[in-house]
Amino acid sequence: MSTPETARCIEFGIDQLVPHQDAMSLLDRVVHWEPDRIVAELQVPHEGLFVDDGGVPGWVGIEYMAQAIAAWAGCRDRLAGRGPSVGFLLGSRRYTCGQAVFPSGTVLRIHARCELLGDNGLGMFACSIEADGEQWAAANVSVYQPADAAAYLENGQA
Repeated sequence: MSTPETARCIEFGIDQLVPHQDAMSLLDRVVHWEPDRIVAELQVPHEGLFVDDGGVPGWVGIEYMAQAIAAWAGCRDRLAGRGPSVGFLLGSRRYTCGQAVFPSGTVLRIHARCELLGDNGLGMFACSIEADGEQWAAANVSVYQPADAAAYLENGQA
C-alpha cells in the first residue's frame, strides 16, 4: 500500500537518508517505506570496498541489513523535518546466508521490519535479502540509536 509518506521517502536519495557516505554507502535506493518496514535495493558492484573474486562476500549482507535499517530511521527523521541520525549495529541473531558470494551485477532487495523499538533507542528488526524473488539471507538485527548522537560520540554516553 502506497501512502504519501511512502512516496516522500522514496523521493529522497539514499545519501539523504543514511549517514554513510562515499564508499561506505552500500545501498542504491529505497523502493518502499512504511512506519514499520522498509525495502531497499542495491546492485552488487563490480568493484569497490568489499568486492573480491566477482562479487561481495555473503557476510557483508549483515551490513546491507544494517544500512536498510538506517534508511528506515532516516525516512522517519526526514518526515519529521530532521536530518539522518547516527545509529549503531549491536549485533544479530541467526544470520543465515545461502550464498558464499553475492555475484557482481545481481540486484538485491533488502527487507527490514521493525519488531521492537524502545524509548531508550534500542530496536530489533527482522531482515532478509532477496534476489530474483528468492531469499538469500535472513537475520534478526539489533540496533541502537542514541537520543543525542553527537553527545554520545563525544563522550561515550547519551
